[in-house]
Amino acid sequence: MKHEDIWRALDTLAAEQGLSPSGLARRAGLDPTTFNQSKRRMPDGRARWPSTESLAKVLQATGAGLEEFTALVTGARALAASRPLTRRVPLIGFAQAGGEGFFDDGGYPVGGGWDEVSLPEVADPHAYALEISGDSMEPVFRDGDIVIVSPNAPVRRGDRVVVRTLRGEVMAKQLARRSARRVELKSLNPAHADYSFELAEITWLHRILWASQ
Repeated sequence: MKHEDIWRALDTLAAEQGLSPSGLARRAGLDPTTFNQSKRRMPDGRARWPSTESLAKVLQATGAGLEEFTALVTGARALAASRPLTRRVPLIGFAQAGGEGFFDDGGYPVGGGWDEVSLPEVADPHAYALEISGDSMEPVFRDGDIVIVSPNAPVRRGDRVVVRTLRGEVMAKQLARRSARRVELKSLNPAHADYSFELAEITWLHRILWASQ
């Protein structure tokens, strides 16, 4: 096992749970900064490894087994041998996302006005990044956080999603319920109202896979 393989496996496990590395640490009852990029190296550059205690708490919190985690480690090594460790995806701010020219009718990123950001490998070739602004997504997502969004990932009740309405509103919410006619969204910040839309009022609804916090 290599140092980078262990950390990549933790990042992958977090993404599969719809969490950022800091979100995974919080779920495991650890300090939110435990798995931050800055904690993966000593000040002198030497590798810092996650403790067996923190790994055990992560496995318990996510329901993953040791064999499953080991498969992520070895799978990450195979991936690293065949493909770059990161890819670049388009990045845009939430305020811009409500404008025209950045998404096609299917909700896929288009146009030339995007910036770019590197991220851990995500299977969806249409994945893109949004930069959070304001406090409406706190405490889950804070101002300046980058969320990675997948148009093609399956969306289930309880998932965190980005939604765009026909009126051009773009918001990050939790999917509370989706029926054949309506979509009910729960606000991440309890100080903000929940929303309910007719399905015809929604332009697209995409799942948040990962966040850099």
